[in-house]
Amino acid sequence: MINMLSPKTVVKLLSYWPPYLMAGVKIDYVQDDFKKIVVKMKQRFWNTNYVGSHFGGSLYSMTDPFYMFILLENLKEEHIVWDQSAEIEFLKPAKGVVTAVFEISDVVLGEIKSQALEEFSFSRSFEVEIFDESKVLVAKVKKGLYIRRKDAKRRFSKK
Repeated sequence: MINMLSPKTVVKLLSYWPPYLMAGVKIDYVQDDFKKIVVKMKQRFWNTNYVGSHFGGSLYSMTDPFYMFILLENLKEEHIVWDQSAEIEFLKPAKGVVTAVFEISDVVLGEIKSQALEEFSFSRSFEVEIFDESKVLVAKVKKGLYIRRKDAKRRFSKK
């Protein structure tokens, strides 16, 4: 069933995946070329911490898979992409609806494709900012992704 759905539909349906549904995470927009995804999270009593702001784990969760999804869809079948590391910096208490915009340009995709031809594997970092309803920056998340061509073992083996 899931193979019959477009990648865009699958990502939009993540809004109904129980961890996201319960946390109030909604995939608000997926660009047709799959190079931009907008994610929002509403504040509800069950995702609010003791001091009245969003749980930090919920803020991270709303940013977790989206750079990986963008790369997987745009690099197609030729590459392996895994989440490798993450770091979050909380800048202000996050309240109300928060938004994160994930976007990777054609230039960066071209750089990644070229680097994958020259190296067995590598890591690439991406940063996403989380804003509140007033457009105030509340957190920054840095994601490290492992990238390798599927044919790297053959391409880089000594003959």
